[in-house]
Amino acid sequence: MKKHNFSAGPCILPQEVFQKSAEAILDFNGMGLSILEISHRSKDFIAVMDEARAIVKRLMNLNDDYEVLFLGGGASLQFAMVPFNLMKENGKAAYLDSGNWAANAIKEAKKLGAVDVIGSSKEENYSFIPKIEEVGAEYDYFHCTSNNTIYGTQIKDFPKANTLMVSDMSSDIFSRMIDYSKFDLIYAGAQKNMGPAGTTLVVVKKEILGKSGRVIPSYLDYAQHVAKESMFNTPPVFAVYASLLTLQWLENNGGIAAAEERNIAKAKLLYDEIDRNPLFECFCVPEDRSLMNVSFKITDESKKEAFDNAWKAAGINGLNGHRSLGGYRASLYNALPIESVQVLVDVMKSI
Repeated sequence: MKKHNFSAGPCILPQEVFQKSAEAILDFNGMGLSILEISHRSKDFIAVMDEARAIVKRLMNLNDDYEVLFLGGGASLQFAMVPFNLMKENGKAAYLDSGNWAANAIKEAKKLGAVDVIGSSKEENYSFIPKIEEVGAEYDYFHCTSNNTIYGTQIKDFPKANTLMVSDMSSDIFSRMIDYSKFDLIYAGAQKNMGPAGTTLVVVKKEILGKSGRVIPSYLDYAQHVAKESMFNTPPVFAVYASLLTLQWLENNGGIAAAEERNIAKAKLLYDEIDRNPLFECFCVPEDRSLMNVSFKITDESKKEAFDNAWKAAGINGLNGHRSLGGYRASLYNALPIESVQVLVDVMKSI
């Protein structure tokens, strides 16, 4: 029986992506070779990479001022790549501290230069998004994390930035309508909402590169990857292919606008039950609730065992909260059907 997968990542993917990926593992494009063994220099994979990069720009409605890269190392490598490429020698960057991953990005940036944390909710256990109206031009760039998987918070309105705008969108990429042209650099680990673990999407405005004045290790230099069309080294072939399939599924099912409608409906269904049912409550404030990750707790510990047994019996997977927070976390990524959310809600009503 297929489980109802609420895992925060690696995430649920569309069934047709699993099917096509499985076929490609056995025989890709009728080549008599597996996608796992073909050369990344073959015309068949170059076509995959080219289309994957093109479809990202179509979905984001971006022009050729931007370059799309598929890299390794996860979003965690981007925590270092961003300051290497954008923070000038003796420069300074502004960061928003809204969760664990934002804090990790700040830690890496501080190794390369001055960092001002211009807003933080750490002292309140990251239960809200710090409100920043505007970021000054004295900074080399401003970095924020659009959605916080652990605490279930999401930026609804991004601040006005009078400098370069950078965002880690790992857990809500392609899930809602955003004016992506307001950003100079976006990065996202694929495994949260776009594909399997193993590749990281980077969308960068080309004109901002090569201006930090730093000597950058070759693999950490975005300009090197741009020049090599995302093939500076052997790319994560299978992860890129499965991400392409996921993006094609998204485009063929109404694009980001339609996905946002579905995601709003899923989130409302679950949040309405949490607000109605005194046995459950969210960790974060209502105005900053995420559409992607619903983090909540049970208010009566004597009912915890019964609830755990019930959701597991209903075929639900991945509902336990992050180890640093506890409780529960339901991740409502693009491919999760609303029927799975209804199963969870029915279980919550039954306790």
